[in-house]
Amino acid sequence: MKKLDVTKHDHETLSEAIDFWESKGYLDSGKSSELRESLDIKSFDWGRLARYAFWVALGCLVFAVFSLFLDDAFVQFVQSLSDAPDIIYFGFFAALAVIFYALGFRYKLRNPKKILSIETMMLVGVFATAAAIGFLGKILGKDTSHYSLFFLLSVVIYGFLAVRFKSQLIWIFMLISLGVWFGTETAHHSNWGFRFWGMNYPLRFTLFGLIITLISIFIVPKIKQLTDFRKTSYVVGLLYLMISLWALSIFGNYSDWDRWVNIRQYEMFYWGLLSTAISAGLVWYGLRFKDNATREIGFVFFIVNVYTRYVEYLWDNMNRSLFFLFLAVSFFLVGRWAEKIWHKRNED
Repeated sequence: MKKLDVTKHDHETLSEAIDFWESKGYLDSGKSSELRESLDIKSFDWGRLARYAFWVALGCLVFAVFSLFLDDAFVQFVQSLSDAPDIIYFGFFAALAVIFYALGFRYKLRNPKKILSIETMMLVGVFATAAAIGFLGKILGKDTSHYSLFFLLSVVIYGFLAVRFKSQLIWIFMLISLGVWFGTETAHHSNWGFRFWGMNYPLRFTLFGLIITLISIFIVPKIKQLTDFRKTSYVVGLLYLMISLWALSIFGNYSDWDRWVNIRQYEMFYWGLLSTAISAGLVWYGLRFKDNATREIGFVFFIVNVYTRYVEYLWDNMNRSLFFLFLAVSFFLVGRWAEKIWHKRNED
């Protein structure tokens, strides 16, 4: 009988699940035994090794490039090419991107389950695309400051490739590029100042994150080609929203450093209250509808907001020993609370 190879941790989790289903009468003893026998603990986690190996390979590639630029002979060679037109560099990186996208797509057709290898090739293609667009910007945008249009071009390219290859990784880069385009586009229309329509960057990106989140909920599921990216878009949108809200709770809607330094933190209390309330709302929603991603994002930012307010209001107004003592006690209480929930779930 062919068995399912799982890690030791997953084996324990699945065994606990089978025991629970048997105790509740969902499975009889014979079926439970059959399910337990179908599990086999991996002698070695080759999947994790593969993931780490690919990460190390990409890291070594980056270090190899940096080391290459530190080599005297290569530096002299590059200097000899310093007068080469930008179109040569654009052509090189564009060709490199096409090669790695083609390799990744071909490998995906032949070995669809080898996700790590495919995504590594796609990632090299993504970086090469970014470099090609950068040189294209130098070619076409020498006489303009409106270079945010080239970030918009990267959004279009990444979006098309993500849908074509059904790649979540490229879709994430598309959403990141979309955020970069939004920031630079609004900066361009505000003459590269810090305010756009009366909003600084944290407030702008709070609205941007909210829009991305709403689009992922109401629009993406209705487009057949984008349904696979709904969850990714939702999570990235929430991260944009919550990170921006947290920054807003610290800096408020101020764009002048001197003015921000001279205000009291309580004058921005409402932003902190809003950020904490939305975080708590996400936790409630995640628990109510069993949405793990929403619950975890909400919980992380709820804790971050609470401790940010603690540092803001008490760092200068409390003895350092008491400050860290109360901090230690609070983390101990959080740990006990989590432990109680964990034991309660195991007993149910």
